[in-house]
Amino acid sequence: MRDLSLDQLRSFTDVVELGSFSAAAERRGLTQPAISLQLRQLERRLGVRLIERVGRRAGPTAAGMALLAHARRIERAVGEALEELAPHAAGVAGRVRIGTGATACIYLLPDVLRGLRQRLPALEITVRTGNTAEVLKAIEENALDLGLVTLPAPGRAFAVTPALADEFLLFSPLASQPPAIPLTPEAVAALPLVLYEPGGHTRRVVDEWFAAAGLHPVPSMSLGSVEAIKELVGAGLGHAILPGMAWRDSDAPRLSARSLVPCLERQLALVLRRDKPRHPGLREMLRALEACFASRGGR
Repeated sequence: MRDLSLDQLRSFTDVVELGSFSAAAERRGLTQPAISLQLRQLERRLGVRLIERVGRRAGPTAAGMALLAHARRIERAVGEALEELAPHAAGVAGRVRIGTGATACIYLLPDVLRGLRQRLPALEITVRTGNTAEVLKAIEENALDLGLVTLPAPGRAFAVTPALADEFLLFSPLASQPPAIPLTPEAVAALPLVLYEPGGHTRRVVDEWFAAAGLHPVPSMSLGSVEAIKELVGAGLGHAILPGMAWRDSDAPRLSARSLVPCLERQLALVLRRDKPRHPGLREMLRALEACFASRGGR
């Protein structure tokens, strides 16, 4: 079986799909005798007849039908392998500048960047953290190539692609969890709260969630770091409403996380300038991010 070739398999699938040796030859850019020779060689290697003529059409025998599904899978696998190897062959280099919020930077980007660095060591990646308005301004000024931000992302200059829904959860000390009742605004407002500091999008959506119920609770503490907030909650100093993205399995020994009622979530999106050239490095970054979102149930 060492002489079995991809060219032979491709010629076989083309003849089956097109029902004609001449049509297959035209598709492959070969002569009809060359296609016929490849099919004879394939049949000889496999020891079975693969193609028979039915009227004026060429069709697969029973053995040919058995081979067809395998041949198509082989072609798909080879195509996927070539696509994955293409960046290496092309020597993708250059620079990609991405902006995002601190939570995504800590909990989402590291795995994406680690994979890119392993595959594309020549690609320079810089990351800037900021709120949505700051990242959008930098993209508009071409100081950043790409943003992963919380919607809305207004602006005619932007191409916006929704990426991932991130549910907010109530993080509580494992030793003093709230009662097993729905975590409504009224129930949560009665707890000592450690919230994001005012001014950012996260604090705004949390305040709006309470305001919709006519409540305006005053937190016992406000901080600008999700990790600092989690440390304080783990120390038993209060409860926090944080993006679900911030939960890690390693938090389980000291924290619990529960959904709010009604549900509160934010929509993350990829944002670029509409006129931004998608150079190979940027395309690879987008592809890696999209794979990450898909693994988390996003787009």
